[in-house]
Amino acid sequence: MLSRVRVWLNRTYAENVFFMDQLRRNPGDRAVEIHATHTDPDSPVLAGADTAELEPEGLSPAGYVEYALDQCARRGIDVFVPRLHQAAIVAQRAEFAAVGTALLAPTPEAVAVFEDKAVAYEAVGSVGVPVPPWWRVRTADELAAAVEELESAGHSACFKPAVGAGGVGFRMITRAPFSLSQLAGFPGPYVHLDLVLEALARAGEPVDWLVMPRLEQPEVSVDCLTGRDNRVRLAVGRTKNGRRRGFTLDERWLEPARLIAGGFGLHHLSNIQFRMLGDRPVLLDVNTRPAGGLHQLSLCGVNAPWAAVRLALGEDPGFIEPPFLGQDYTVVSGARPLLPSVPAPQRAEPAGVLLSAVPAPVRPGAAAAAVLPR
Repeated sequence: MLSRVRVWLNRTYAENVFFMDQLRRNPGDRAVEIHATHTDPDSPVLAGADTAELEPEGLSPAGYVEYALDQCARRGIDVFVPRLHQAAIVAQRAEFAAVGTALLAPTPEAVAVFEDKAVAYEAVGSVGVPVPPWWRVRTADELAAAVEELESAGHSACFKPAVGAGGVGFRMITRAPFSLSQLAGFPGPYVHLDLVLEALARAGEPVDWLVMPRLEQPEVSVDCLTGRDNRVRLAVGRTKNGRRRGFTLDERWLEPARLIAGGFGLHHLSNIQFRMLGDRPVLLDVNTRPAGGLHQLSLCGVNAPWAAVRLALGEDPGFIEPPFLGQDYTVVSGARPLLPSVPAPQRAEPAGVLLSAVPAPVRPGAAAAAVLPR
């Protein structure tokens, strides 16, 4: 009889409750126990886990690695899926292996390339993957020059931090004068160029932004599963055009995604995003972690989280071809019960405060994808 598998997700985003659901609903009906840690006591992943702890705050990357090694040893973790401090953790892969834990994460070299968007664009452009024109800017003059060049070529300009995730700091440049129409409805991502230039001048210190053209839809996120032999076991594109979502196996998107995932050591789960520049797909971003929408591949009959855990354990799932492509869908939210309120952890407790050491309550299924008819 196969033994249980103990999986740990550290300080991750709420959507990973669906990742956890899929691990439990694995095709082999293998016992999976999930440990989760977070600094937010109301994180849904804590409530969805079998055991959970609050993480200590303020640890350096090296301090966090020590904390993580202690968690893995004490909790008997078989597979660790790191999000926070991924770079520091993967650099110590051998230390985790020594305590019996496999890392579901890429190589240190891959993380280093893709944590900086400018470095990433240079790297993938050098192997023939199309990238948009881009400028790395640090001053008001550099920003103004980049925007002028983009607009003279007929593009709308946008910018985002060169290092960051989740769309934080993304803004689109406008020259339209401020009017009451901008106070109607919800706040948007547009910001007037003059305001940005004034803010940069007043700041008196450089920024680190990537300026590029505003790319058009559809957006296609290719979820990849890659072995440590650099062979891609799974590649499926998830399309996004407004609220309508769907799936694709079009090689326009999959071929460059495989080239990136296999060529740069993006082992295990990665997510590679493309958008349109004119009539051709170009790279938007590369995530060296499972995407929040990964569970949507279940609409194609694929359990990607479980295949990834098997691969991390050395049980090669082989090449995975979706048995079908699900119909178009939209994404809706659902309620999840939380744990009872608990006090914040004390700074003197380096291992965190125990929240739950008993099986989690029955949770609703992953209902985030509601199918739409054509």
